[in-house]
Amino acid sequence: MAATLGRESGREVTELQTAAPRASRVAYVVGRYPAVSHAFVTREVLALRAAGVEVETISIHRAEDGDALSATDRAERERTYALLPVRLGALLGAHLRAFAGAPRAYLATLAGALRDGPPGIRGRVWQLFYFLEAIMVWNRCRSRGVRHLHAHHLNQAADAAMLAVRYANARGGPAWTWSFTMHGPNELYDVSRFQLAEKAGEAAVVTCISDFARSQVMGFTDEDRWTRFTVVHCGVDPTEFDPGRAASNGAAPAPGDGPFRVLYVGRLVPFKGQAILLEATAALRRRGIDARLTMIGEGPAREGAERRAAEFGLNGEVRFAGAVGQDEIRSHYAAADVFCLPSFAEGVPVVLMEAMAMAVPVVTSRIMGISELVDDGAQGLLVRPGRADELAAALERLARDPELRERLGRGGRAKVSAEFDVRESGRQLAAIFATQDGTRPG
Repeated sequence: MAATLGRESGREVTELQTAAPRASRVAYVVGRYPAVSHAFVTREVLALRAAGVEVETISIHRAEDGDALSATDRAERERTYALLPVRLGALLGAHLRAFAGAPRAYLATLAGALRDGPPGIRGRVWQLFYFLEAIMVWNRCRSRGVRHLHAHHLNQAADAAMLAVRYANARGGPAWTWSFTMHGPNELYDVSRFQLAEKAGEAAVVTCISDFARSQVMGFTDEDRWTRFTVVHCGVDPTEFDPGRAASNGAAPAPGDGPFRVLYVGRLVPFKGQAILLEATAALRRRGIDARLTMIGEGPAREGAERRAAEFGLNGEVRFAGAVGQDEIRSHYAAADVFCLPSFAEGVPVVLMEAMAMAVPVVTSRIMGISELVDDGAQGLLVRPGRADELAAALERLARDPELRERLGRGGRAKVSAEFDVRESGRQLAAIFATQDGTRPG
């Protein structure tokens, strides 16, 4: 890659991001697309298309009805090529074409896939699945004239993208490349299983959602690879998440009227800290604050959260609203006095960006990349993770100080508009993808 990455005055300075974007083609390979918990990927795809990039979306698993809750999601599902559930004809056709066209490259890629996997029969079987998927990905990209692949997260989609590019390059001809977005925290829990070092070493570019994520990749790779790691924020469109626009619709009660309304949006899984939030809500009520909590999202921890709410005597004060589509979520932000995300581990949560763009003050944990989005006392309040007492104190402070809520809300919207606008992220990614071999039409 000809471009180099550097640092200057604390900002990422790259030829990749400052070059004028040219039309390019890229395939986004995702575990499930669209997905209700990964709306940021859909926004990124749409921003890239707006920047002139032809984006082919490939989903390992076909999105279910519960993942396509909005009109945009349903449209994206229809135009996305899904590998699973498998269509036998498509699977056999892709592999026959690949083997007949380059049997040596086919067998070498298969051998490499099996060699790179974790030890044991189970690991080899999974690697075989990834290889089968990779050849289908290659065949789809070949038919669409795409030679650069991009994956979000280091899951099976990244394995499929990496192996597809390996096979394509082993065949000879124009070079193929691939890249991935580094999020965390899952990939950092088991870097060996996710093959973080190997994938970062093989990818042409690694786009990281934060400086924290970039530093973690740097820690597992040789210094001569660091120039390929760059920061591109996930983001939201501030014109879509606009408090003035939501207020004009009149769909929700105005914040500050009636009870103190706390909102949580996210998957219901233990590391998101819902139990801590429920404990803090109960503490607020003991202190005489009429706090009402709405929890949006689904997940395996929902039953436990409902049980814990009952144990705290919060049956009438906590609402479990389930999954909500992007065309409905803004009304929930518009009605909230504060947004709370008490996670134990995060990348840079897009739900925080959504709340901040809607001028809702946030209370969240001082962990990982969150401090790159939220400055304590400027856009929200940061607390130590796992501390229900600190969480309750921060929420109480906001409940008793409407002027502070308003000031933090203004600061949050300004921060997102300046640094986490998905339209700018799309332009940066378009410039990056335009530098990769094979991405330009022709």
